[in-house]
Amino acid sequence: MSSFMRFIGSHSAPASTPPADLAAETEAVRGIVNRLESLPPDQARLLAGMAYVLARAAYADMAISDEETAAMEEELVASGLDGAQAVLVVEMAKLQEKTTGATSDYLVTREFRELSTPEQRLTVLRACFHVCASDDAISGSESATLAEIANELDVPRADVTAIRASFAEKFSARLGFGS
Repeated sequence: MSSFMRFIGSHSAPASTPPADLAAETEAVRGIVNRLESLPPDQARLLAGMAYVLARAAYADMAISDEETAAMEEELVASGLDGAQAVLVVEMAKLQEKTTGATSDYLVTREFRELSTPEQRLTVLRACFHVCASDDAISGSESATLAEIANELDVPRADVTAIRASFAEKFSARLGFGS
């Protein structure tokens, strides 16, 4: 997660003067980054970790749909970010997952476990299920990733079972093959 946090906090100056539209967008992004940096460091680390774990769940099937992206943003807003911050953090987490996910997934999830309370871990696992179900089906690869995340977060089996049960109608095996 440290590379992800460095990414959130990066302030590298552009090499040349960008066009006016790009300059305005860059200023808007810098404003969001400044607001993120103003969060207490522990809260920022938890939200960054949460975003990464959500991106991991979303990318389990090697794609992140618009519905999954919207669900990730919704979960981060519910956890304390404003809409603009959530969009930025989700986009960074998606990029990080797509580029370094295989090497970072386990480490980031375990670090989140170490930083979070049992309630926060349950919230993140529930949010992962929500993200995977946002396109109306939880695939086999998503189900396997959700099980890995639950295990790495040390969520008690009874809690995992209860969360899975609340999303039972979304598991693609229940929908039939090829439909």
